[in-house]
Amino acid sequence: MKNLYLEISLALISPLFTNVVIAQCDGITLESLTNPGAFEVATLTEADGIRNGPDYSGATIYYPTNSNPPFSSIAIVPGFTALPSSVKEWGPFYASHGIVTIIIGTNSLFDFPEARAEALLDALETIKKENVRVSSPLEGALNLNQLAVSGWSMGGGGAQRAAALDTTIAGVVALCPWLLNPELNHKSPLLIFSGEADPTAPPLLHANIHYNQTPNTTDKVLFEIANGNHSVANTPSGGGGYIGKVALSWLKLYVEKNDCYCPLLTDTLLVSPPIVSKLEKDFECELLDVVNPVLGALANVDDTDPRVSRVYPNPTKNIVNIEMHGDGQYKIISSMGQLLLEGYLTGDKKQIDLSEFPPSMYYLYIDSQIIKLIKSN
Repeated sequence: MKNLYLEISLALISPLFTNVVIAQCDGITLESLTNPGAFEVATLTEADGIRNGPDYSGATIYYPTNSNPPFSSIAIVPGFTALPSSVKEWGPFYASHGIVTIIIGTNSLFDFPEARAEALLDALETIKKENVRVSSPLEGALNLNQLAVSGWSMGGGGAQRAAALDTTIAGVVALCPWLLNPELNHKSPLLIFSGEADPTAPPLLHANIHYNQTPNTTDKVLFEIANGNHSVANTPSGGGGYIGKVALSWLKLYVEKNDCYCPLLTDTLLVSPPIVSKLEKDFECELLDVVNPVLGALANVDDTDPRVSRVYPNPTKNIVNIEMHGDGQYKIISSMGQLLLEGYLTGDKKQIDLSEFPPSMYYLYIDSQIIKLIKSN
């Protein structure tokens, strides 16, 4: 079931609430979605003692060495006739952000999606074994309730089928997926990347159908890159870096259950991204778990006689004009709960300058009124 997206998160204007939010989400910003991330990365192979799964051929595990467990994990498989090297950049990227990643080869380069689905599930078994292998640096360090799958082309089709076969999978990232006659009745949050100009897996025949065939009760996003080819999502640097940022935020939100990534998706990354030719989304996320304790305080606010009658233009590129009765104090709050700006509005011409802030959604708080502001490019 989808979570309720609490737009009434404007309770974050409470100083106590703001402090809690900043502590919870400190450092989680668009700027933190870097490639690579903050953590050092090491690798494990079969030569280091990891399991040799019967349903795949060869594996490399990428893991963070200076981050605190428990870690989530993701298994990734390449496409038809492709080698693990075709998607290997995802390994160090995810691991540098604290997600253990296993990238596998296939028993046959010509395996179809269903075989790749089985390969992914087998790779997750290897991850589970690492959690109990005495000599493994990952012993006891994995959260086995936070397992995701991903793949490119037929591997992307296989990732979606893996979620249909195993209901415990917590998230799916399908990279330009190829899958005919899809049966995708699953509830794993699904992120699909596709390329507008993909000649191998044209979105009209694959990604678009996959999105539509996934139940509406499943959180899902279709992110089509303008003029993108079949390999546009093979690396986190694809789409000017958008692909890595969106994928990472999706996994952090739905696999790791970190609500701090909700506004990064809803208010920024998925708000008219410039590289996208088609964007469909059907998901809701809870802005912050700490909203609930302060909802009662909001219920006692008397806003029956609002002072602000008009805020324009909204969306705005820089200046916001405020029409209100009398003078008053204002605050600008980010969607992450951070106090960005405050001041006093006086005189006949009341304005707030947002030019120093990046395009995103913000909240204007004046007395008991809360107004959503959109800063555009």
